[in-house]
Amino acid sequence: MVERLFGHLMRTRRLARDYERRTSSAEAMVYWSMTLLMTRRLARPRPQPA
Repeated sequence: MVERLFGHLMRTRRLARDYERRTSSAEAMVYWSMTLLMTRRLARPRPQPA
């Protein structure tokens, strides 16, 4: 499960390298990345029950 989390985080290319000088901006990038992931999951069409 942790490996999947890191995979999702590395998809946002800015998190692939350590560019941030402050931990607060790096934390904000992680929140932004997880927000993108969750909105994509919520927006996914669900199969209709038969």
